[in-house]
Amino acid sequence: MEMFANSSSISKGMGEVVASEEPHVLAVDDNLVDRKLVEILLKKSSCKVTTAEDGLRALEYLGLAAHQDSSKNSNGSKVNMIITDYCMPGMTGYELLKKIKESSMMKDVPVVIMSSENIPTRIHQCMEEGAQIFMLKPLKHSDVERLRCQIMQCRG
Repeated sequence: MEMFANSSSISKGMGEVVASEEPHVLAVDDNLVDRKLVEILLKKSSCKVTTAEDGLRALEYLGLAAHQDSSKNSNGSKVNMIITDYCMPGMTGYELLKKIKESSMMKDVPVVIMSSENIPTRIHQCMEEGAQIFMLKPLKHSDVERLRCQIMQCRG
């Protein structure tokens, strides 16, 4: 069986070819283990993953930090989804969500909030502010499949 690939595709093991147009997810979590788990699960679902250890680093990556000129945002427009922990030092996932939704360039990017605590008022608050999904940790493969469907819908 012949396989053809153009320059916009990358080859993965076992003869599988995946287009470089794979969804790009920014994963934000202060806990290294949780961040790695999310990264591994997303990569297994053919997503490109960039990680950040806190909300401020995520904002810097997206070009939304206070000291950055948002018109020169080179990374944010390439992100198809942001998945963030709720409880982080410095800036909570909720505060990060608010900053993203305030940005004219990033407001349409779906944001998923994760938490190990099932607190209905927190969930409601995040959903009201524009979160796409609120998920309980630890993330499972089935959760990531749900996220992938969400990303594909949002990409049109």
